[in-house]
Amino acid sequence: MEHNFWHRRWAKKETAFHQGQANLRLKTYWPTLELPAGTQVLVPLCGKSLDMVWLHAQGFAVTGVELSEVAVQAFFAERQLKPTVEKQGELVRYTAQAFEIFCGDLFALSPAAVSGIGAVYDRASLIAFPLDMRPSYVQHLARLCPANTRGLLISIEYPEEQMTGPPFSVCEAEVETLFADDFSLEYQAKFFSDGDLGHLGERGLKELTEKVYTLDRRS
Repeated sequence: MEHNFWHRRWAKKETAFHQGQANLRLKTYWPTLELPAGTQVLVPLCGKSLDMVWLHAQGFAVTGVELSEVAVQAFFAERQLKPTVEKQGELVRYTAQAFEIFCGDLFALSPAAVSGIGAVYDRASLIAFPLDMRPSYVQHLARLCPANTRGLLISIEYPEEQMTGPPFSVCEAEVETLFADDFSLEYQAKFFSDGDLGHLGERGLKELTEKVYTLDRRS
């Protein structure tokens, strides 16, 4: 998507995609990764997600990447944290406690800047990209993740005639193809809903399937 699309969404507070609590699938499936305490977790397109707060509470260091300065500043303000802010290449790095968020274009983030990560969590990133951008995103994610990085991916599928993304529907076959070159991918579970879909229902969506995968970055 164009950068201005997301800047407008945050500026106008059109952020129904922001969840008011940590994601249930994260809480259920993250422990299965069996990561040591203190592992640094990369959260691409993190917004001001409470998932980062939950990860921190479990003993992990969190590195987010977010395009919107509004979202980054709101995250720290809502935690009553005053971050250190410094320019780092094309990005601006905000740090406070065990939280680190790079503000700017995800594709400008270098592997050197996140060389310490040992895990990745993607609930909102893959499904934010249209079809033609998803291969570039996964390739960049592979460059950012050192060998043996473990991860959790939550994707969604829905009848595309019902709604135009974002979030976009990404089928299981596409997920497998996108990650095949650099990651070992293991399907974990799916969750179907045709009930109250909140703001997505207001946009015409009548049914949705969440799919949960674990990832391992191959050497």
